[in-house]
Amino acid sequence: MSSSQCSPVVPQELMVEILSRVPVKDLMRLRCISKWLNTLVFDPTFVKLHLQKSSKNTHILLTFRDYENDESRYCAAPCSLQNLLHNPSSTVDVCHRFNHDYTILGVCNGLVCLQDSYRGDEFEEYWVRFWNPSTRLMGEDSPHIRIRFGDHNYPYLFMFGFGYDDWSDRYQVVFLDNKLQKMEVRVYYLGDSCWRNTLTCNAFPALSVHGAYVCGHLNWLALPKCGPGYRWGTVTINELEIFSYDLKNEKCSYLSMPDGLSEVPPPDVPVLEVLKGCLCLSHHQGTCFVVWIMREFGVAKSWTLLLNVSYEDLHIRVLHGFPALPVILCLSQNDDVMLLASYDSAKFILYNKKDNSIDGRELFNDDKFFFCSYDFVQSLVLPYRN
Repeated sequence: MSSSQCSPVVPQELMVEILSRVPVKDLMRLRCISKWLNTLVFDPTFVKLHLQKSSKNTHILLTFRDYENDESRYCAAPCSLQNLLHNPSSTVDVCHRFNHDYTILGVCNGLVCLQDSYRGDEFEEYWVRFWNPSTRLMGEDSPHIRIRFGDHNYPYLFMFGFGYDDWSDRYQVVFLDNKLQKMEVRVYYLGDSCWRNTLTCNAFPALSVHGAYVCGHLNWLALPKCGPGYRWGTVTINELEIFSYDLKNEKCSYLSMPDGLSEVPPPDVPVLEVLKGCLCLSHHQGTCFVVWIMREFGVAKSWTLLLNVSYEDLHIRVLHGFPALPVILCLSQNDDVMLLASYDSAKFILYNKKDNSIDGRELFNDDKFFFCSYDFVQSLVLPYRN
């Protein structure tokens, strides 16, 4: 009997199915075994299949700015949810520190959108590039957007956001050119050669600069009913809304705030972010830290009170007025335990809301700031057009 008759042959379809469950790090190593494997790993169909098979809601990308050697740079630390919950300080210590002063716009399907800028005498320029921490591949710079000084006056801020439209299978960076009367929406598609105008709508005072991506929509806090001379201390709850841009249909709409939010909480603007794939709103309310979560995107009645805890219970001292708003880093899979970062105490706080207790506290260096976290999945998505 020949050797070919003795050796079992694994069908290619089965081999692809098996490989789609292999971690990214191992797949990158396997590329050198054969030309077929090298081609397969970045084949668009296989990339999608691998993404579908990847575990969701089990990993986080923790980002922060770090002051070192007289300069501040963003750092990024991909980590498992469990490691971050139980060893936040160790997670911060093992990170990628960018050698360039990027701003992180967002994370989607394992792809990180980095923003760069240049400031001249009469204008600013902005551009983006993409980075995949799992494959360690970096894309090229996008075309630049030039903004002349005087075109945008507070509170009519220009805004950016990063998301993905699964219908067209395109990663998009959205720029809201928000001027006094009208706002133009421009979109850059990964691998494209220009920014495209997609929509013109009424301008509005903006309360958040970077959009929160959920379910094919980018979302910003806004005051569409207020004029240019508004004062935050006089804003009422019915004036506060969420501007939402639909990536697929290139349309905008407004989402309402939670019914239980009876007044706009001073002194800080609420924070709109994403937690476990859902829109999340956090704010001060008296001497308490309050968190809402929209369980079903776009459905106003799905707003749910996730957390309402006093700063005393969080062991955050309130000496004069209010503390800095704690930063939500992650939530356990059963929603019982939440990890927060408190700048006032320079501590990570592990709060068990089921028992109203502190499960742990760890110090972090006060040269680390602007903490933020994103749902993360290890993927093969390329940061450039294949």
